[in-house]
Amino acid sequence: MLLNKWLKAVAFTLLCVTQQAVADLTIEITQGNDRATPVAVVPFAWLGQSALAEDVAQIVSDDLERSGLIKPLSRSDMLSLPSQKSDIYFRDWSLLKQDYLLIGQVKPSVSPGMLTIQFELYDVVRQTRVLGEVISGKPSELRSRAHYISDKVFEHLTGIAGAFSTRLAYVTVRKDASGQNKYELKVSDADGRREKSILTTYKPILSPAWSPDAEHLAYVSYETGRPAVFIQNVYSGKRRQLTAFKGLNGAPTWSPDGNKLAVVLSKDGNPELYQIDLTNYKMKRITNHYAIDTEPEWSPDGSKLLFTSSRSGGPQIYQLDLVSGETERLTFEGNYNARARYAPDGTEIYFVHQKEGIFHIAAQELANNRLRILTQTPLDESPSVSPNGSMLIYATQEGSRGYLGAVSVNGQIRYRLPSQRADVREPTWSPFLTN
Repeated sequence: MLLNKWLKAVAFTLLCVTQQAVADLTIEITQGNDRATPVAVVPFAWLGQSALAEDVAQIVSDDLERSGLIKPLSRSDMLSLPSQKSDIYFRDWSLLKQDYLLIGQVKPSVSPGMLTIQFELYDVVRQTRVLGEVISGKPSELRSRAHYISDKVFEHLTGIAGAFSTRLAYVTVRKDASGQNKYELKVSDADGRREKSILTTYKPILSPAWSPDAEHLAYVSYETGRPAVFIQNVYSGKRRQLTAFKGLNGAPTWSPDGNKLAVVLSKDGNPELYQIDLTNYKMKRITNHYAIDTEPEWSPDGSKLLFTSSRSGGPQIYQLDLVSGETERLTFEGNYNARARYAPDGTEIYFVHQKEGIFHIAAQELANNRLRILTQTPLDESPSVSPNGSMLIYATQEGSRGYLGAVSVNGQIRYRLPSQRADVREPTWSPFLTN
């Protein structure tokens, strides 16, 4: 009897683990950087009793490796596992050709139900501590604290703000038992873990867009029988319908101050760009042209809008100055360029570019219009840039299955985030989190 109970408990535990693994996106690194900085991320010592639910050092190591700029040492190659400075033999790490060494400890805090995490980064050549901090959190917050450590280490080593604590939003589609398409709007950590569904419907969901405070998503849903724009709080689930005009209601995007939303409406006959003031819900028409204008994107300073238009006969990228009202065509190479996004510093744009019948993600410098292809997969769409400007996430396909891909803005680093049970599409990378 006891054996049967034990087996049932083990089976239940394995089922829960398996379901979590299936639900989450899985990182698969497909191309790294040969010149990545070697860093040994040593398993953090646990000074408590029962086992921890998360391996903090492993999460940090995975984060840093995914950046492509840092190459963590395999644990199997480590000669020792120091957790404090007195345990470090720098000669061992020099022999292993490591530039830096990250060590740490996790222990119960004096505050009930809390943990204290200490981490230290050492320069192996100089044998000096270059970074260190003591942080705290609940056991359920270990993964968030690990991403925080990754951000700190990454910024110290590269000079680029880490984006490991950010989130992704995306749409999944899968067949239910009756064969119907089931759509879900989901959010997850930047590494695809802690996936959470915030909307489930049997109608299409399109164009999710994060608010600047990373607390709301705007998106298009067909659940009312026609396309409508909704805004939803990611944490509380509370939402409101913003538009429901006849015809097209699509492509919402937030202004940098979070007070306005640019959308595409065809309520007056032709798809045009409109601006909605979220403080008083007043609407203003921005474009007025016989061609199709769609897919708006605010510039980082809020003074311009990128958009896709058929004004030249096929989809091309244009930029509208909201102050002067002047419109400028930005793309000329190829007969299809669409879904443009600004780099966080406003110096580049990223978009879907068709070359020889294949759809790739491309980048174009605004100063000289130099275009470069970033992806190698054939059906790429919906690019979204990380808030630190180092990576792009996009949707692509392998056979009949859709998945998410990621590529560095220089095209040197690539990884995939496939789902085992659903098509994944319409990704968007959150801004830096404020809480």
